[in-house]
Amino acid sequence: MKKDQLLTRRRVLLAGTGAVGVAATAGVYAGLTGGGGPAGTVSAAGPQARRPLSSSAYRLQPLTGYGPPHAAPRRTLVRRAPLLRFSGRGRHMVLTFDDGPDPRYTPAVLDTLAKYDVRAMFFVCGGMAADNRELLARMAEEGHAVGNHTWSHPLLTRLTRGEIRAEMERTCDVIEDAYGERPEWFRAPYGAWNRTAFRLGAELGMEPLAWTVDTLDWTSPGTRSIVRRVENGAAPGVVVLSHDAGGDRSQSVRALRSYLPELLDAGYHISVPRRHYA
Repeated sequence: MKKDQLLTRRRVLLAGTGAVGVAATAGVYAGLTGGGGPAGTVSAAGPQARRPLSSSAYRLQPLTGYGPPHAAPRRTLVRRAPLLRFSGRGRHMVLTFDDGPDPRYTPAVLDTLAKYDVRAMFFVCGGMAADNRELLARMAEEGHAVGNHTWSHPLLTRLTRGEIRAEMERTCDVIEDAYGERPEWFRAPYGAWNRTAFRLGAELGMEPLAWTVDTLDWTSPGTRSIVRRVENGAAPGVVVLSHDAGGDRSQSVRALRSYLPELLDAGYHISVPRRHYA
């Protein structure tokens, strides 16, 4: 698929989901100061058709140079803590998958999400994304959000400012090339944030997103254990952390097949976040 076709498809998907999104306010880690700000979620519903313009409407479009002024540049605030959850009307939850994409497990995750017409977030590592660009293209095609999880998954608190920027920036470039847009979200490996990571993420136009429910699937605790953690932690606005790479993720795949229909049957809407700029 050509990139211009991919971008068109991506914009249609976002237009459809944005129409039924809910306004929300993001929280921060307990015990940390500041960092909160407005955010929201987008419903998992599919794209909606746009009403075509009439012939007269086309003729009334402004000529080049006479249109409305350009909007002010979007600005990302520098936070002191990552966003943790999304609160608002409705029983919305966010599912996130880290460390991929991995051709052994990511396609199965995408297949399950597609089966239930659900959108999720994938925090990808640049090194993995560079070798599996077709999976990022599929994420764009199916309306999922893709975030930045650094290039090589290092502990950022042990890196210099230049090294952190390189980890973030290289990954942004790969995502833009394969997914069609630069990422709007960033997640620090191991949840290890520092002031430099917050500042550089904002400079690159990304909001920091953490999680509310940790499935601990990276420890291979067993499929039923992963399912139980998600079910016990389910609540409006929570962000669930799982993995689609970084080891044997067969338990994560099987768990998703189990808990996703149960969440939907319980009345939860699985959504992707929507940015609100300053």
